[in-house]
Parts: sequence; structure tokens; C-alpha cells
Amino acid sequence: MAFFPASLENLIDKFASLPGIGRKSAQRLAFHVLSLPEPEALAFAGAITQARRSVRCCKVCQNLTEEEICPICASDRRDQGTICVVSEPRDVLSIERSREYNGTYHVLHGVLSPMNHVGPDDLKIKELLVRAAQEGVEEIIMATNPDTEGEATAMYISRLLKPFGVKVSRLAYGIPVGSNLEFADDATLTRALEGRTEM
Repeated sequence: MAFFPASLENLIDKFASLPGIGRKSAQRLAFHVLSLPEPEALAFAGAITQARRSVRCCKVCQNLTEEEICPICASDRRDQGTICVVSEPRDVLSIERSREYNGTYHVLHGVLSPMNHVGPDDLKIKELLVRAAQEGVEEIIMATNPDTEGEATAMYISRLLKPFGVKVSRLAYGIPVGSNLEFADDATLTRALEGRTEM
């Protein structure tokens, strides 16, 4: 027996299909949207439609943009010889927040995951290889997550990049700033020891 009208159930189902949103959160969101004044609800729906129509992948780095080339790739202040490879567009924001990196990016839009049927052809790897072949590219930094799939993706791409003679590096891993050694797991401590630097 349905507790809600079909259109409300459909709205709840749409919210529930979003990553990280469970059924109860989807219900709260759906009820909130229904409680909005009609102009606000239409503006919300319009924002989704507008973003879907306007946002596309940058033809250089594959990051999300409304232009043909994103502002980072178009900037003459960025180091065009360094490319930081990330899994998802949100990872670009994480690195940009540090204000320590001044190169460009390449967004793969996922990681290799045989269990989820994601192979090399499903990612933006070919586009990266085209960029690596260009003059002036000196270093490619692999910044995928330090999990099994992220590591496998980084290793796979680094092997493909070998023939280009480009320096391929990996983000260092270790103990987070402000944490205690006693709470670090074995894998983290091992990585921290391997990636130690001279003082």
C-alpha cells in the first residue's frame, strides 16, 4: 500500500538515487522541496536543468566547465608542464584549497574497478596520453585515492606513461598532521616511513 501520492514517491525515489542519500533523507528532501513556495521550487528545478545543459568537460583536462576550456587550463599563470591526475572533479577542489599547487589537472572521471565493470576505456586515459605526448609536459602527478582501486589506476597509468619519458610521481602518504602515532595503522606507518624526507 502506497503511503504517498505516486508523484511524491517518484520524487523520493529520485533523491534516494543520489549518492549518500538514504530513504529517510530522501523523504526529508522531498518534503522540503514540496514546502518551498512555487517560484523557489521552479528555480531549484531550473538550476538542475541549467547545470545539466551548460556544464561539460573541458576539452583539455576533462574537468567540469561551462566553456570549451576551463579557467585553470586557460590561465597563463599556471604551470602547463605539470599535470596532476585526479579521479573526480571534486578532487580538483580539494587540491586547489591547499593553495600549494600551481600546475594543471587531468580528471579521469573514475578509477579502474573490475568489480564494477569499469575498465580503461571507461576513463579519460587516452586524453591524458595525448597530453603527455605534447611538448613541454615535464611531470605527471598521480593523485588518485590511496585505496586498492586508486593504487591500481595509478600503477596502470604510470606504466602507460613510461614511453613518453615524462617524470611520473605519486602523492606522498603518511600520518595526518595533528594525529598521534599510536592511532596510525600499519599500512599508514609503512607509507610514512617509505615517503620520509630529509630535514
